[in-house]
Amino acid sequence: MTLKRDSFHSRLGFVLAAAGSAIGLGNIWAFPTQAANNGGGAFLFVYLIVTLLFALPALYAEIYIGNQAQKNPVRALQDVCKDSIPTFGKYAGIIGLGGAILMLSFYTIVAGWMLANALAPLAQLFSLSDISQWLSTSSTARNLVFTPIFSLLGAAIIHQGINSGIEKWSTRLMPLLFIMLVGLIVYILQQPGAMQGLEVYLIPDFTQVMEPSLIVSAMGQAFFSMSVGVGGMMVYGSYMKKDQDIGKLVFSIASVDMLIAFMAGLLIIPALFVAQHAGFEVFSDEKLIGEGQLIFSILPQLFSSMGTIGLVVSFAFFSLLSIAALTSTISSIEVPVSYLVEEKSKSRISATWIVSLVVLSASLLIIAFFDTLFGLVIQVLTTIIQPLSCLFYFIVVGWLWKRGNKLANMNTENNSTSLKIWGNYLRYCCPVLLTIVFVNVAILN
Repeated sequence: MTLKRDSFHSRLGFVLAAAGSAIGLGNIWAFPTQAANNGGGAFLFVYLIVTLLFALPALYAEIYIGNQAQKNPVRALQDVCKDSIPTFGKYAGIIGLGGAILMLSFYTIVAGWMLANALAPLAQLFSLSDISQWLSTSSTARNLVFTPIFSLLGAAIIHQGINSGIEKWSTRLMPLLFIMLVGLIVYILQQPGAMQGLEVYLIPDFTQVMEPSLIVSAMGQAFFSMSVGVGGMMVYGSYMKKDQDIGKLVFSIASVDMLIAFMAGLLIIPALFVAQHAGFEVFSDEKLIGEGQLIFSILPQLFSSMGTIGLVVSFAFFSLLSIAALTSTISSIEVPVSYLVEEKSKSRISATWIVSLVVLSASLLIIAFFDTLFGLVIQVLTTIIQPLSCLFYFIVVGWLWKRGNKLANMNTENNSTSLKIWGNYLRYCCPVLLTIVFVNVAILN
């Protein structure tokens, strides 16, 4: 007997959930850091281009495969490759599943940092200075406390299912995230020094846009922030009915994702210049000191120096980051959970806790060997697994599925010129361009 699959009950629920998957720490933490380190406006310009050229088509291909197959990523890739390389398709799905676990293993650690830093100003407001100091200071002990807490938060949503868990919480958390982000931007832009940061961010230096390191950073950021290549978007696509306009849905998701990334830059880059104006050392040789860790050291100090209102702003800022991390985490958890439910006949509750324990074990391993493993895991995921997975999706849709170009076949049936152009772009341009970039990122860089 085949169990009826849970599903999203509305287009808005799907868009907000998928956008929540894409909108995570990649947008609100990593994107502004990359922009600040790579020319500000020049990075923003290149990021928007590579997102439109590569990440958006990859998002389309991933969601499209899942939507047409109506199955978990491992089974979906096996089925769509059944006329050519079914075994390879299956193992490509398993690699994506492993990529989702890799992403979760470091993501829950960073998300734990956000949660701890959100609680620190609350402790300060209640005159619990020692606790506030512990919460805001990086340590193995803090990682061991907050990584499991964040894992439990994700599991608590996932075990409720697609409609009752993911869709319900995405429709609550995403509007809250947007409102908090707008409020923080308005506040920060009124502070001394903010306008200098705004100029750096919005006015590109076009002499930098062809810098190989900038292009490589923008490419990695585009895939990471769009959350493609690990099966999360594929499994979300499988929970939507087949009669949906995937193109419009993908455009909506990508538009929200790019908007939030852009807005995160409007918040954090001016905030860094506000900190610099206040006397904090932020840049050295035009590079952020401490890079991604800077917002955990400089910004809390800046907020603390603003008095009580600064503590409220600090709480809102890190709560925003925690919400972004949570909405992004749940899609990655769903990848292995859906596999265990559909392929191994596990109940959703038992599958959720099995995956959570596996991820927590991997996270604890990274914590134990942090200096060696943390950066390595991120590099393997963003420069190898995600680009290669996306390349495989392009090849599947353009060359292997239905013994040829899946979208070209649909164009023949529907007499659609736009489908023909889109199908050929996915078939020819995307694989070639992505291969060139991958060689430069993973081999020559």
